[in-house]
Amino acid sequence: MKWILQYFYKIKLNKAILWCYLIWYLVVVWFHFDPSLKIWINAIGISVVIGTGLLLSVSSSEVRDKDHWQTFRLYLMPFCVSSFSTLIKDQGFLVVIPPNIHETMVALFCCGVFLSVIFVIKSTTNKIA
Repeated sequence: MKWILQYFYKIKLNKAILWCYLIWYLVVVWFHFDPSLKIWINAIGISVVIGTGLLLSVSSSEVRDKDHWQTFRLYLMPFCVSSFSTLIKDQGFLVVIPPNIHETMVALFCCGVFLSVIFVIKSTTNKIA
């Protein structure tokens, strides 16, 4: 539990935004989930192809320590984009915003709670070591 608090205490804005992307994705999947294996197998295939390309584009032969979180994100993002675009096809979305205000409010609320938790963790007077 302490490592989670440390992670969120040290998190930068760019990573917090990525977490909000993931939260938004999960809310959309919650409301629009389709159990069709074709969607998820295609998303995995795209993830492998594009994730590998992204990994090759950012890798350096001098770097010995691999950032496992970065590698995970490089594969997760294409998976999420592929499955997201399939799930929202013909659903009336405005780019990434659901046409149903309830879904949009749930996604915004979840992101707001997440950012509030980070703010509370960062504003604690005792530094988390």
